[in-house]
Amino acid sequence: MSAALLDFPPAGPSARDLMERALDPHILLGMPHLNGNGLSETWLMKELGHRHWLMLACHLGLDNADFRTADGEEAYAAICATSLTDARFDVVQANDILTIHSRLSAVSRTRTSTRHELSVHGRSVGVVELISTFVHRTIKDNNHSIARVTLRAPQGQRFQPSRLAQNAADIRNGRLGTHFGFPVLANKALRTFRFDPSASQEFNGAGLFYFAEYQALADRALEDWFPRKGPVVRKDVFFLGNIEQNERVFFDLLDFSEEQKTVHGQLRRENGKVIAKIFGTWKSLC
Repeated sequence: MSAALLDFPPAGPSARDLMERALDPHILLGMPHLNGNGLSETWLMKELGHRHWLMLACHLGLDNADFRTADGEEAYAAICATSLTDARFDVVQANDILTIHSRLSAVSRTRTSTRHELSVHGRSVGVVELISTFVHRTIKDNNHSIARVTLRAPQGQRFQPSRLAQNAADIRNGRLGTHFGFPVLANKALRTFRFDPSASQEFNGAGLFYFAEYQALADRALEDWFPRKGPVVRKDVFFLGNIEQNERVFFDLLDFSEEQKTVHGQLRRENGKVIAKIFGTWKSLC
């Protein structure tokens, strides 16, 4: 009597295993990670956003970054502010090893911060902080209906202050007077750049205009107006809304300083609703 042998494929790694691998601090850099100014800011923000969500899932004790409300509705850890400081992306080259040291802290019951210290060959090339808050659509498939939602937090967690989170709250509520030396409430455009986002390129898997594309769109406009614009040194982005697919978005240049090499701009919908405030400093503008 013979028995058939069943050939079961070996079990692959679990999602939790892959989350831990994705948070490895070392990345060998190649063409996907670079642009003409060195390290790609857009790639970096996507990578750090991914790490932010994975770190948040681990913090909440989840096996993957599938966030849910109490009634099982899908929720998203939406990035509501980013800050880049002391950037030296122009020294980064192919085959360098980028090291990312990250830490997470809860800012409040609804907001989380991750701070990422970037280095190559032991030398700092920048520091990035991301603030997120959980959101959901109050109207199905409507990106204009995005609203905050509270998820159950770990017991006994302590909250840590964040200047970026405070600035984001103050900008959203109209309490911040100036930032980067510019009046925050200024809204008269010196120049305007129109953009038609692609559903297959600028929107993420949740159907939302991807947070990393906000700064990428602004950079396209600034490169058109300031062709000799050098590598970024510092940038703060505050996110105030989203757009629908097939909806136009506009970047308004509100003010700039040639001496300080600093720019203040905003992204808005066609109806005038501001969806982001952007402040940045570059090595050169003109």
